[in-house]
Amino acid sequence: MRQKSLYAKALIFASICLGTACSSSERAQVNDLNPTQEVLTLADSAFEDAAAQYKVLMARLPEDKLPKTFHEERDYLETSDTEWWTSGFYPGTLLYLFEETGDQVLYEEAMRVLKLLEKEQYNTSTHDLGFMMYDSYGNANRLKPSPEYKEVLLNSARSLATRFNPAVGAIRSWDSKPEDFIVIIDNMMNLDLLFWATKETGDSTYYDIAVTHANTTMQNHFRPDNSTYHVINYNPTTGEVQEKKTAQGAADESAWARGQAWGLYGFIDTYRETKDEKYLQQAQRIAEFMLNHENMPEDKIPYWDFHAPNIPDALRDASAAAITASALLELSQYVDQAKGQEYFNTAETILKNLSSDEYKAAPGTNGGFILKRGVGHMPAGTEVDVPLTYGDYYYIEALKRYKELAD
Repeated sequence: MRQKSLYAKALIFASICLGTACSSSERAQVNDLNPTQEVLTLADSAFEDAAAQYKVLMARLPEDKLPKTFHEERDYLETSDTEWWTSGFYPGTLLYLFEETGDQVLYEEAMRVLKLLEKEQYNTSTHDLGFMMYDSYGNANRLKPSPEYKEVLLNSARSLATRFNPAVGAIRSWDSKPEDFIVIIDNMMNLDLLFWATKETGDSTYYDIAVTHANTTMQNHFRPDNSTYHVINYNPTTGEVQEKKTAQGAADESAWARGQAWGLYGFIDTYRETKDEKYLQQAQRIAEFMLNHENMPEDKIPYWDFHAPNIPDALRDASAAAITASALLELSQYVDQAKGQEYFNTAETILKNLSSDEYKAAPGTNGGFILKRGVGHMPAGTEVDVPLTYGDYYYIEALKRYKELAD
């Protein structure tokens, strides 16, 4: 690709980002990273396989529920109501697959589920409205913009903003005792909804909340080695840090793999929307911790925790790998060519391995989910070594981003 063409694409990206949300199809392509025909072919095959799998999932799904996971030993599809944090991933994946395959059945199913989710725009009891509403309605609006979608998304942003505490400088994650204010690293993934709301309305309140939350997270969540705690407990009146722990990891001081991936992805998002180099630097520090860790396996599918007690026999987490691959593909476009190539190559390795029989389900199996071998909450013994709806979402998103880098 010629330098002039790269510069032109960067200018187009900049103009797009001034007025609209930047979807994965609107990323800046700064580096020429040469996606391979092997993986492009793999991606197209994976989209077709995934579309067929999701029709299997559709057939099993109760009309008023959303899929969470599948327990093969019991042949049991575990579902949730719309207020559960993962409710937006199923329609989001359907919309990604419709975009790649043109299969109208998938689109119609996504539209049906959006109607179920609609009421969550007024849900002020959760920090996960980005996951729930931006990954669903946000993708629907990106594909076919409508005033109705925009209103749902704006109401969702308003609801999310109610959880912001100026004294703490963060959005409350889990509701808890009045003297506690819990913030988890996952919350970085919900800021895109707020950035979008400012671009849509011109009201900087949402942008300011998102940036303040990112700054507070960067200051308090990270250890000297650039790994992240899962949970920070603040004093809601003074903003003082009261406790640091890792609820879903192996120990408070361990590096829970999906938490590292959430942080990586979230700070890349924040850099995209602000162009503030400190967020790009933070994202790179997280990436370097993960990719250079002595316990990162050669195939780049991480153990569920980088300090899991029984490595190398510990379970892998395909969902953490999928999130990481998607994040690295975007990060590869914001850094110099050499570092961008390294991140791109790692993402490519992850996608190849996730697409192998070890992690990708055979047609008609796995309850209709795409990926196997996710780990949800090991300490609680829930969703362990099973498919996870968000693993599917970020796997398809990563393949989509890879394909778009060839355009």
